[in-house]
Amino acid sequence: MEDNTLIIFKGKNIRRLLYRNEWWFSVVDVVAALTNSPRARTYWTDLKRRVSEDEGFTELHAKCVQLKLKSSDGKMYATDCANTETLFRLIQSIPSPKAEPFKLWLAKVGYDRVKEIEDPELATKRTLDLYKAKGYSDQWIDARMRGIAVHDKLTDEWDNRGIKEDKEYAILTAEIAKATFGMTPSQHKKYKGLQSENLRDHMSDLELIFSMLGEASTTKIAREKDAQGFKENKDAAIRGGRVAGIARKQLELEGGEKVVSKDNFLPLKKTKKIQ
Repeated sequence: MEDNTLIIFKGKNIRRLLYRNEWWFSVVDVVAALTNSPRARTYWTDLKRRVSEDEGFTELHAKCVQLKLKSSDGKMYATDCANTETLFRLIQSIPSPKAEPFKLWLAKVGYDRVKEIEDPELATKRTLDLYKAKGYSDQWIDARMRGIAVHDKLTDEWDNRGIKEDKEYAILTAEIAKATFGMTPSQHKKYKGLQSENLRDHMSDLELIFSMLGEASTTKIAREKDAQGFKENKDAAIRGGRVAGIARKQLELEGGEKVVSKDNFLPLKKTKKIQ
């Protein structure tokens, strides 16, 4: 997918992440962009206290979510993030001549995502164009797009069956991958030499196909067994992944070559600049 987790406002980097179908922005980055303060973290700490205690915005702590974002040292750290609505409220409490231009900029960078939620075909077309621009083959793009649809169907199924926590989604996904490939996603990434990159954007055609088979099988088994809650869906995930794992091993036996490969597609990372 497009590396649009870093965007720029008037020369200042703002990190963001898609979460719950909307953009969430690093509050420290926003503070730094608006105030030019060399101690943006301290400013943010003081601001949190002031708006919650002095200004009565008691919902602030609940409305800010800690999400993992890449720091300047290349590592991922839990970072206070806020969506567009909360940022608009915080901006009111930051005296800055950049406040109004930032509001306009913020509305613009969040607007594309709003349109895509209202019309999913826009998101699909945008994703296709991005992959083509990065040089992926039509065959690979087709497998990747179908894989996205299969994964979305599975997560929707999990949501309807009582899986709500991000940690549970991660565990179930790892169980499918482990049964399919003999390794978890984190092990798979390490095998390919990846760090923060999206694993599936670096998979081969066959890796994508077997990922789809594991997830599609899990969806089918969960429906047939009417799996409810984490324990039953974990069992369905293991069984679904096992279906793909057996097929993978058979192909490796017949073809004489391992499906899991160290090869990966490594596009240059680009920063999306929006002024």
